[in-house]
Amino acid sequence: MSNPTIAAAELFRQAAAGGRDSLNPAELASLLGGLGIALEPAAAVGAAEIRVSLNNTREFGMVISAGLGGLEAGLDEANFRRDRASVYAAAGLTDAEDFLRLFQRTVAWQKLAALARRDGVAAPEALLRDCFGRLLELARAFAPDNPEAPFVLQSLELNPLRAGAGLAAGAAECAFAAPRPARLPRPVAKIDKLIHPKRIGIIGVSGSGMNFGRIILRNLMGSGYPKEHLLILKPGEAEIDGVKCVDGLKAIEGKLDLLIVAVAASAVYELVDEIIETDAVDAVMLIPGSMGETKKSREPAAKLAERINAAHARPGGGPIFLGANCLGVVSHPGGYDSWFIPLERLPKPKKKPVRNSAMLSQSGAFMITRISQNPWLDPAYLLALGNQTDLTHGDLLGYFAALPGIETIGIYIEGFKDLDGLQFARAVRQAVLNGRQIVVYKSGRTPPGQGGVMGHTASIAGGLTLFESVVRHAGAIVTEDLNAFDDLFYIAGALHGKKIGGNRLGAISGAGFEAVAMADNTETDGFALRMGELEETTVRRIEEVLVAKKLDQLVEVRNPIDINPGADDEAHLEIAEAFLQDPAIDAVVIGLDPTAPSVRALEQSQLRPGYDLNDPKSTLHLMPSLAERHDKPLIGIIDGGKLYDAMAAGLMDRGVCCFRNCTRGTQALARYAQARLYADYLKDRRPGGTVS
Repeated sequence: MSNPTIAAAELFRQAAAGGRDSLNPAELASLLGGLGIALEPAAAVGAAEIRVSLNNTREFGMVISAGLGGLEAGLDEANFRRDRASVYAAAGLTDAEDFLRLFQRTVAWQKLAALARRDGVAAPEALLRDCFGRLLELARAFAPDNPEAPFVLQSLELNPLRAGAGLAAGAAECAFAAPRPARLPRPVAKIDKLIHPKRIGIIGVSGSGMNFGRIILRNLMGSGYPKEHLLILKPGEAEIDGVKCVDGLKAIEGKLDLLIVAVAASAVYELVDEIIETDAVDAVMLIPGSMGETKKSREPAAKLAERINAAHARPGGGPIFLGANCLGVVSHPGGYDSWFIPLERLPKPKKKPVRNSAMLSQSGAFMITRISQNPWLDPAYLLALGNQTDLTHGDLLGYFAALPGIETIGIYIEGFKDLDGLQFARAVRQAVLNGRQIVVYKSGRTPPGQGGVMGHTASIAGGLTLFESVVRHAGAIVTEDLNAFDDLFYIAGALHGKKIGGNRLGAISGAGFEAVAMADNTETDGFALRMGELEETTVRRIEEVLVAKKLDQLVEVRNPIDINPGADDEAHLEIAEAFLQDPAIDAVVIGLDPTAPSVRALEQSQLRPGYDLNDPKSTLHLMPSLAERHDKPLIGIIDGGKLYDAMAAGLMDRGVCCFRNCTRGTQALARYAQARLYADYLKDRRPGGTVS
């Protein structure tokens, strides 16, 4: 520990010896003095007031925040755009320079800077940078995940904090607590057994009816998993559907990689104890619901989780458990589907040449609806976490973020176990540094929604602003609704191999409204695409295309460009290529105008036979190679009804990134470009040690 943190530890000991869990005014003055901050209750005339805090949060451990202070600190953050009232970051994932950069997005910083300009002095960057650095050192020294911390800092609130010749706090509060024991680490290497099992057992299969266990068995076989590698645990039966049965765990020869438990919830408690004691299984999937989701079940479910946790102290770490209330797993590389949704209700055709993504979800239904409506998401792995009785969001993201071949990960979260938000945020940061992209949707965004979360998977929803701020700062793309999740998970997978060189957009359309709408949807919180200025050689090249297509008297070359409904497929794509080759353009969005009579967009044309998708000059045939040979993003917009589903599906099947309207396509590109450029910033700062 440094001198200020050693002094802080002594102050905490002194207060604890007096039976207190907070510092008195004299102790506060001493603590702040060691941090270079004066405690001066008298207000300085004309000074801007800010608030700076350290808080030990249940999900993320130590979090630093800063924003509006004084009376303004009580304003509802919902009145402001994102990151304008306050900013938050996990203390273990930021440093002084990084957090200052984040703070400079707030209204509080704008006020400080405006006052400095008025007074003809420099803005207090150096003062705040030093202050943030000292506070972060204190936060790490007394963090709940620091095994050497003699105390845990619960909170340190400086409000108002004023910057002049130095820093002065008008008021301060500081609370601390004794460290608490943490959950034992799960043996996450065994997740490989869960998703690539060489031998699977099932308990709960009906020999006469079609219960969940029997559906799971049929799905396993229907997805191609070999019967000879399956085993059913069922006393008194020799085989079901051609799969061998044994009486129970003790009758298993050797060891199972995975056991799928599809019995009633009441039978799980005793069974889990037997699983732990026999050590016959490496990974367990707990399908049953109602474990921890009702008042009656919460205490026994909590005790079950304690027994599972205790087993991780054994040699080898004991088995890992996925669930309970778990839909199951689809692992295409592992060759199995254990969902209890019949394959006839949810076929999973391959829609990507290479499946390079994973979806992790607390809710199985979330994955079902997303995949059913958006088959081009097409993850290699889909795992339902359920109640997180054992394996958590942080465990699974940490594993998949390091798994070769996985480039994008989509995640649905209802709530975190204690301190798992911090583990999750660290996994996000490491994934981004490793070149992965993480797309997250968090439910429980309203009080009624939070009540629904508690009733579904026994989760604690947590504060939405805190969640969004910390996870975005870690590097994830945090989405606000289901459409945004679908769009951003899709675009992240479709454009992962493309270069994001900046924020300069090229926009092409055959409809005036669409060109304007593209320009109107280039902004997101704290970021905006801008229309790139076309180079003269690009302008001349486009003019040549327009002359050749007899459109030169109808179209003015600019960006965004409205190329007229008379433009055919070739005109669209030749102009798109000119944009893509322009050094002043970083990405292109093109309206493909399916309803225009000159575009070959129909499966079969009655008016012009052969002038359709099958024509070698159609967009369907020409655009995939155009998108593939350029390293810049190219997004096609197919704004039309069901007649044009085949055009959209055909292009997406061939790897072209397409959206069905320009608003969603352009907004998704803006959000995606922002995330990729932020990832570049994080990679550039990697030697600075922002990842702990």
